[in-house]
Amino acid sequence: MTRENMTRRGFVGLAGAAALALAGCSSSGASDGSAKKDGGSSAAGSSSQGSSSSSSTDASSDGLWAPEDGDPYAAGTHHASIEVEGLGTIEVALNANVAPITVANFCRLANEGFYDGLTFHRVIEGFMIQGGDPKGDGTGGSDQCIKGEFTQNGVSNPISHVRGTISMARSSDFDSASSQFFIMHATNTSLDGKYAAFGNVTSGLEVVDAIAEQTPVQDSNGTVASADQPRISKVTVVD
Repeated sequence: MTRENMTRRGFVGLAGAAALALAGCSSSGASDGSAKKDGGSSAAGSSSQGSSSSSSTDASSDGLWAPEDGDPYAAGTHHASIEVEGLGTIEVALNANVAPITVANFCRLANEGFYDGLTFHRVIEGFMIQGGDPKGDGTGGSDQCIKGEFTQNGVSNPISHVRGTISMARSSDFDSASSQFFIMHATNTSLDGKYAAFGNVTSGLEVVDAIAEQTPVQDSNGTVASADQPRISKVTVVD
């Protein structure tokens, strides 16, 4: 499949709500919606996300996970590294001043070791790479959803989906993101205001390029066979 054909197609089932649109949490039974390249989203089958090892029970009145008052990751800029087996390390800066819930959730999961050993299960060259699903097939996630911090959901978020932006996937439900995330391989501003971008790559774009350009995919939706999925060795929150 050519790069042109790959990038022309939408994220029909973006690996359970990560990378433009991820699936719902294990308790919600949300459909496996996916983000499309044009910024839209659509349901692509129905399945609950797998439960995670997360032990946090902090929740807002609407049942969504939210950081406690004083959570150190819910303000300021934080940094994390995503080690990809055999390829190198992607370093990201996370902007909690724009997306405090999203950053705090990502850092919480990383500190608990949730992402260690998971994979990038969906890859579309010229668009994005998506990972963070414990099932590895787009239907999994952590056991708690978070509020979608993006403009269409009533939250101001000026971070644009340019090359290197890290953002959360979700289903058609605006508040269905949990653990799946995606990193932009190329700029696509049609996603702005529709997904919760929360940081950017500061080092290791060559690793993103290697994943996007070298990973064999099964179809135009970027599905990666289990044996071919690039593995995340460890996600470390630096500060």
